[in-house]
Amino acid sequence: MPLIHRKKPPTSSEEVVVPDEDSQKKPHESSKTHKKSNGGGKWSCVDSCCWFIGCVCVTWWFLLFLYNAMPASFPQYVTERITGPLPDPPGVKLKKEGLKATHPVVFIPGIVTGGLELWEGKQCADGLFRKRLWGGTFGEVYKRPLCWVEHMSLDNETGLDPEGIRVRAVSGLVAADYFAPGYFVWAVLIANLAHIGYEEKNMYMAAYDWRLSFQNTEVRDQTLSRMKSNIELMVSTNGGKKAVIVPHSMGVLYFLHFMKWVEEPAPMGGGGGPDWCAKYIKAVMNIGGPFLGVPKAVAGLFSAEAKDVAVARAIAPGFLDTDIFRLQTLQHIMRMTRTWDSTMSMLPKGGDTIWGGIDWSPEKGHTCTGKKQKNNETRGEAGENGRSKKKPVNYGRMISFGKEIAEAEPSEINNIDFRGAVKGQSIPNHTCRDVWTEYHDMGIAGIKAIAEYKVYTAGATIDLLNYVAPKMMARGGAHFSYGIADDLDDPKYKDPKYWSNPLETKLPNAPEMEIYSLYGVGIPTERAYVYKLNQSPDSCIPFQIFTSAHEEDEDSCLKAGVYNVDGDETVPVLSSGYMCAKAWRGKTRFNPSGIKTYVREYNHSPPANLLEGRGTQSGAHVDIMGNFALIEDIMRVAAGGNGSDIGHDHVYSGIYEWSERIDLKL
Repeated sequence: MPLIHRKKPPTSSEEVVVPDEDSQKKPHESSKTHKKSNGGGKWSCVDSCCWFIGCVCVTWWFLLFLYNAMPASFPQYVTERITGPLPDPPGVKLKKEGLKATHPVVFIPGIVTGGLELWEGKQCADGLFRKRLWGGTFGEVYKRPLCWVEHMSLDNETGLDPEGIRVRAVSGLVAADYFAPGYFVWAVLIANLAHIGYEEKNMYMAAYDWRLSFQNTEVRDQTLSRMKSNIELMVSTNGGKKAVIVPHSMGVLYFLHFMKWVEEPAPMGGGGGPDWCAKYIKAVMNIGGPFLGVPKAVAGLFSAEAKDVAVARAIAPGFLDTDIFRLQTLQHIMRMTRTWDSTMSMLPKGGDTIWGGIDWSPEKGHTCTGKKQKNNETRGEAGENGRSKKKPVNYGRMISFGKEIAEAEPSEINNIDFRGAVKGQSIPNHTCRDVWTEYHDMGIAGIKAIAEYKVYTAGATIDLLNYVAPKMMARGGAHFSYGIADDLDDPKYKDPKYWSNPLETKLPNAPEMEIYSLYGVGIPTERAYVYKLNQSPDSCIPFQIFTSAHEEDEDSCLKAGVYNVDGDETVPVLSSGYMCAKAWRGKTRFNPSGIKTYVREYNHSPPANLLEGRGTQSGAHVDIMGNFALIEDIMRVAAGGNGSDIGHDHVYSGIYEWSERIDLKL
């Protein structure tokens, strides 16, 4: 430590020393020098952060003030100055044409888009009674993540409520008008229907707990009975006009289940009799329907990821495998979603007959050019759409371990059957035991057997999931089936587990009813995956999408370990379009009464500018709910029109050609 010298007054015998220039500094200058020597005058990182946060807050409040102060018409004025006059919304347009509310309309939300609220919970959820745990702001995910995961999970044994927890669907139109503030789902369609006279007395949101298996929504909440009663009430209070049903996404499968349930006698069914649908339903207008399942469901259940998660993982390696908010993100997501039996309703149906095998697929020859397609009005013109001179994509190989296996000749693939492999030897990472998943019971031997099988077609993916998650699949297998019926009159098909599979059940006897398949096209959509073993020491999920399997060519369908095909970003065209384009077209064994079917595709066009929001010509799986052409089609049918009035089929993709390649007895 430096010595401190105290000044003494000079004595007569001492020499007076004249202070130098530095020592004569003024007191305030000396103080400044002292502060600088201690670092007090330097600009620290904390100061920079504080100033930055302050500037952001001030700017935000200023912009918010301007937004609230500006006239309501100003954003539209700016947009019109940039893009020209905007077209009238469908509701305004059809009101000018004189269309009025005629048939009652029933909306059926899909998976995850409906709000869920808490009715009973554990101590950690105090203060959340009747607050949304799903939908809205999702604030509880950040405030108490482990508590939120616990309350959003179902019982792993029963697929119903865990003890002491009750989470229920929000009721009314607000259940799914917006998924989160500013992110519409049904709101735009509801607003346009209101222009021609619709209101809550002739619109009904058939909300349900989308986590449950379809039959369990009736067992626990009597949701199917409520839907039946509400449809009957709306028809009787609207002059006997039949209802127009508008399901979206998984809601399409849910309503397929309902149409079979309502015919069956109680207690298993609704007791409505074989003519119930003919009496009460005018049309079913399915939006983005995964009739035959989606490959995305396989990836989600197998490794808790899909294309978006895989890309995020590639950008920040290890981030999703490590602790965030004190939990290992993907592992907790897997634990939670594997209790949602509804996810198993969307596994691919029809096996290799529908989706293809190791050496073929219906979409063979498709190329991902990204160019806007032309409308194919007739069956004959659809054939040449999507031809490619590049190396063909083996879409039938839904999961391949390694890019070289995905592209190999069938004769070069030597699969080692995993089904009889003995599970054993624990996974080395013991921290995984903190959150149990069925991978813990597989061990190293089981994981190695999965990778050595190399290629999985649609049929084999069901066996794969039965091997890696037998408990989950045993529970799901009691509620869903993925095959093709040989004899639809077999009494076994009275079991509810077959009712949501269009290949294992008949449409109702309702020849005057119409069924529409409305979906987007022109967006790369997940169809097959390249996987690898996950070597990360932090990961508890032993498999992951191999994002390094990538081709830079703009026309390539392989991007970041995912083979894409035409669709709406979630559901491939094959799943959305095949039933209405072929299997239900005319009188078939799946459609014995000859219900008329229509395929209406909407070619995706992204927003022209930021002011357009999510776009009025979008074909994306959820954004299509704001597509003006789709809304107009629904409104015309609700106002009394039919398939002929809206122009029959409207097709851009190769769905007709692809359907002809499927060898299915009709």
